[in-house]
Amino acid sequence: MTPPPARKPRPQHVLTVESTEQVGPHLVRVVLTGDSLVDLGGADATDAYVKLIFVDPELGLEPPYDLAALRESLPAERLPVTRTYTVRWADRRSRRMAIDFVTHGDTGYAGPWAQQAKGGDRLVVTGPGGAYAPDERTGWHLLAGDLSAVPAIAAALEAMPAGAKGIALLEVEGEDDVLPLESPSAVDVRWLVNPDTDDIDFLARAIDAVEWPADVAAEGAVQVFAHGERESIKAVRRVLKGHGVPKGAISVSGYWARGRTEDVFQAEKREPVGRIEA
Repeated sequence: MTPPPARKPRPQHVLTVESTEQVGPHLVRVVLTGDSLVDLGGADATDAYVKLIFVDPELGLEPPYDLAALRESLPAERLPVTRTYTVRWADRRSRRMAIDFVTHGDTGYAGPWAQQAKGGDRLVVTGPGGAYAPDERTGWHLLAGDLSAVPAIAAALEAMPAGAKGIALLEVEGEDDVLPLESPSAVDVRWLVNPDTDDIDFLARAIDAVEWPADVAAEGAVQVFAHGERESIKAVRRVLKGHGVPKGAISVSGYWARGRTEDVFQAEKREPVGRIEA
């Protein structure tokens, strides 16, 4: 049996840090520049995401990296680290892009990098991917998620036509996480403070209590974007099903999982525990 052809490596964008900004107590914005951003894809998706590639600086390698060769030659503890982040905004004409990093002190890999990043530092990314954008023909929008989903939700709100209607439910741990967001006047943006990080049904209960349109099952009546912590989004998906929202009108995904490292979380996506849809 002939083996399938090797997948072509994704192009790498070698970018330079232009500036950083502490947007909130747990959110750092890094603005990046690079000539290759003029050809950055994903312009039609408000949930566009890129893969960040971190290589051990002690290896002294210059990007772009031969990732296949590194995987074959390096021990497991020195392999490149990959993290996935949403593009907050991208200006292809000026060759600039912003990524918002959720930070919790020294926890994680990309967050601490963002906290310490300074002008002139380099970052290598691939992508973007992405599949969602608000449909201007939709009668009512529901956007929901935690702090990890705020960049994508903020981008979606900014992309909506002025006459769009709906609601955005944003779950955060404290009042100081609340940020000013631009949105159409008829989209109700609600910040929901939940200090109990173990309450995985919090967002689902909030969605269940929303006053839903009577024609929710009709084509084009509703469009839903709900992303965030995996178990929380599973609970949200059950609520959406209960309200009769058509599957084709829903974009749901887990961005992270409680008690899991990024690598374990990504590996579990191939297992039953990692699937949002039963």
